[in-house]
Amino acid sequence: QAQLVESGGGTVQPGGSLRLSCAASGIIFSNYAMGWYRQTPGRERELVAGISSGSTTLYADSVKGRATISRDNAKNTVFLQIDSLKSEDTAVYYCYAALSGRRSWGQGTQVTVAS
Repeated sequence: QAQLVESGGGTVQPGGSLRLSCAASGIIFSNYAMGWYRQTPGRERELVAGISSGSTTLYADSVKGRATISRDNAKNTVFLQIDSLKSEDTAVYYCYAALSGRRSWGQGTQVTVAS
């Protein structure tokens, strides 16, 4: 079972940038697909970005061109950078680790985009 700890959330002005980090432990990190979902009250959790064990990436249309997901296997950490932030990016962001159909989640980090 993976232990995932997110960091880097906070309040950012519209147009700004942020970089989320997710540190993993308890797993062979390089074997896992990693990624980020986000959730706002009353809505289902939605995929933001994912990165495979081979570093293939995918992005939700809502962040495509503004987001970059990356991983550092030496540090067991996955990152999500989002630029040109919009109010609709406000959400709790959750990191996940996935392998063989099983998924583990972090506790989430709040991102608020407001002036």
